[in-house]
Amino acid sequence: MPKTVSIRMDEEDYAFLHKLAKEGKEDLSKAVREVVYKGRVMLAIEKYKKGQASLGKAAELAGLPIGQMITLLAEFGVESNLEKEDYLQGLKNLQNVW
Repeated sequence: MPKTVSIRMDEEDYAFLHKLAKEGKEDLSKAVREVVYKGRVMLAIEKYKKGQASLGKAAELAGLPIGQMITLLAEFGVESNLEKEDYLQGLKNLQNVW
């Protein structure tokens, strides 16, 4: 269920969001949601890149399925931080459920 949030921001940020909404021919709320979504994605990419989040955690932060997160990381040129042991453990887990 959608929640309503009231925030304060400086005039420059408000003007940016207003311009973004106008250019996209959408309302201000939609522009804010888009910026928040993209911020989530960038935060997830940054944390993964710095080793502060696993692939699963990054996907969760971004609100994306793991496969889509892998694609997104590749698009941004982020190398996998999986170690050989992680990969082998994943294969073992897959064998156990299959």
